[in-house]
Amino acid sequence: MSTNVSAQSAQDIARHCGAMLKGDGATRVRGIASIQSAKDGDIVFAADDARLKQALESRASLVLTGQFAANAQTAKPLLIASDPRLAFARVAALFSPAERRVGHDDSAQIHLSAKIGEETWIGPGVVVEDRVSIGNRTSIEANSVIGAETVIGEECQIGPNVTIYSGTKLGHRVVVQAGTVLGSTGFGYARDAAGHYHLFPQVGQLIIEDDVEIGANCTVDRGALDATIIRRGTKLDNMVHVGHNVEIGEDVVIAAQAGISGSSGIGPSGIVGGQVGIGEHVEIEGGVVLGGQSGILSKKVLRGKGIVFWGT
Repeated sequence: MSTNVSAQSAQDIARHCGAMLKGDGATRVRGIASIQSAKDGDIVFAADDARLKQALESRASLVLTGQFAANAQTAKPLLIASDPRLAFARVAALFSPAERRVGHDDSAQIHLSAKIGEETWIGPGVVVEDRVSIGNRTSIEANSVIGAETVIGEECQIGPNVTIYSGTKLGHRVVVQAGTVLGSTGFGYARDAAGHYHLFPQVGQLIIEDDVEIGANCTVDRGALDATIIRRGTKLDNMVHVGHNVEIGEDVVIAAQAGISGSSGIGPSGIVGGQVGIGEHVEIEGGVVLGGQSGILSKKVLRGKGIVFWGT
């Protein structure tokens, strides 16, 4: 896929992604592609020997691959990386820069007390309530609502139809995809003698640290009295629910349709598979892997970095 980015030399790409170049460093590359669709001027990714053979027979101008190919004999230039998947992600970012618009649409409603940073974009139908702070180079897309006293850091990307409730704090470079709701009222009730339910106060905050990415149609509740916290670098897939007072550590990944009940904690670098259900007041040690459709009962403690708990 060619882009509007100017062509890059193989040598420059190698420096950018931390790979070793084997072959002609002057080869020009204009975009990324799959092996099947590659054409002249594209770089492709080969994860194993079979795909490397296909890549070398393709029309691609440059192949990024792993150290298993260090001794490959070919006239086509190669980039050899210790972690080729990560290296290719960096190359993709080089050729796919985020679209940047500046200003605000005439239909946006921005409260006079809001502080809007430089080079920001506020799209059609967006509502920015009182005392909101939005950092430099942040974009907010159509029909999103930013509640009062919310703080959004620099270089964030807020997709269309996102709702961020009042008092929520987002760090820098946070990505929130379409339809997500942040900082809504948590699911906490007290039951009286007659069996009727009464909402427990949900007056805490939601804090999302730097470099967190949240997929489409997720819901993350505010804390009841304290804060719900998502730590730096964590990634949520689409349709994930995070309950009130949950704390998720750094660099956790959570797949689609997982649900985390209130006051539970997940340590750093944990992995949560799709459709996992985590009960309330659960403690999960850093590095634990929860396989798809597994269920953790309330008040359980899971320990063992790298241990996999399989689901159905």
